[in-house]
Amino acid sequence: MSASGRSDTADDLLAALLDGMDAALCAFDSGGVITHWNREAERILGWTAAEAVGRRGFAGWAVRAADAADVQDRLMSAQDAPGRQVHEFALLTKDGGRILVRTQSAAVPGADGKPAGVYCAFSEVHAQIDLERSIALSEALMDDASWGVVLVDVDLRPAVVNAHAARAFGAGRGALLGRPLGDLLAQGVEELEGALQHVLAEGAPPSPLELWVSVRTAEGVRRRCWRSGFLRLASPLAEEPVPLGVGWLFQDVTEARQAELDTGQLRFRANQLHRAGRAAAECEDPAEAAAVRLDFALAGFAEHALVDVREPGPGRRLVRSAVSPSGLALLLPGPGAIPVRYEAAHPALQAMDRIGPVRAGAPEGGEAAEAWARARQWPPGSTYALCAVLRSRGRTLGALTFLRGASRPPFERADALYAEEVAARVAADLDLAMGGPAGG
Repeated sequence: MSASGRSDTADDLLAALLDGMDAALCAFDSGGVITHWNREAERILGWTAAEAVGRRGFAGWAVRAADAADVQDRLMSAQDAPGRQVHEFALLTKDGGRILVRTQSAAVPGADGKPAGVYCAFSEVHAQIDLERSIALSEALMDDASWGVVLVDVDLRPAVVNAHAARAFGAGRGALLGRPLGDLLAQGVEELEGALQHVLAEGAPPSPLELWVSVRTAEGVRRRCWRSGFLRLASPLAEEPVPLGVGWLFQDVTEARQAELDTGQLRFRANQLHRAGRAAAECEDPAEAAAVRLDFALAGFAEHALVDVREPGPGRRLVRSAVSPSGLALLLPGPGAIPVRYEAAHPALQAMDRIGPVRAGAPEGGEAAEAWARARQWPPGSTYALCAVLRSRGRTLGALTFLRGASRPPFERADALYAEEVAARVAADLDLAMGGPAGG
């Protein structure tokens, strides 16, 4: 290829690159004559390249006469200044209108290293301000926001995490990037990933979602409620919308939601105690009344309730008297009753020794959990236990045990208080059934 052919090809390539730019761009030689003018410059001002190239500066066509000298001096001063210079000018459009533009200009070095002209990129000021606002908003969200912000890629892995979100996950920002959400959350990951996949496929939901999750941290697993909003991110540069991922914003509302749950739970349990008292009052047999109270207590609380009554005599051996739900009255131990084979450290015996509730939980793992329940003489599938002492008139009558499976959460302090209340009422019925005076 001849030198002229290569030159023509290079000029064509340069023209194509300039016309493909999103920013308006023009260039001046060292004398201030326009040498380049791209399509974005034509779009903003209305002047074509044929009309602009070859003119000396903007005087007489693209700027008011009173401003021409100042604009020209400020633009061409970039030849003698290091780096880029930023200015704002009022330019004239072809139809006679005025438009405020922000320019960035810099020197163009020649083959000998000396300034050979100036290039100038410019855009409408309001468009530039919109861009700067968008960038400022992104930076503020990533650094200073009072809620968590996570940008999740199409593989559902965090790509950008702000400081608030990192604190919520209990890890450093860098440590969260690129990790599967299942590594960060012990529970709730299915719901979160389902929401993210829906956003990628269908778009953002119309209102925020509240997701309960269990977060793995160095201090252990923490259960949190996050009020979450989602935005589908698509590339503005593609001809068709191409998902880049999901913007996930969330706030921790655990305390407020937990307070609501606790209030509702207290209301429900108080109602159950009231209903159980009314049903027990209709039972002629106090042992049947005790069984009725247990059936009411189990609703929404546990899968099983066991009543172990203390064997008559000085020892502390226990005899299994009832298993609820059963609908049967308690069977009081008679002479020769066979006690349950509880080890010395059994939670029921601990509750009797402490005269207070004892909570216990099985180790993780199916076989280990089954062995744990079997060793304590509890039904298969029992994972969490809460033992309360049965006391009436200053005497220990036995122990009441509530059992939950793996699908329920472990017993908490509020559960222990409820179990003590139920145990006190069952103990009064049991005392009456064993021949004591009438009581609550």
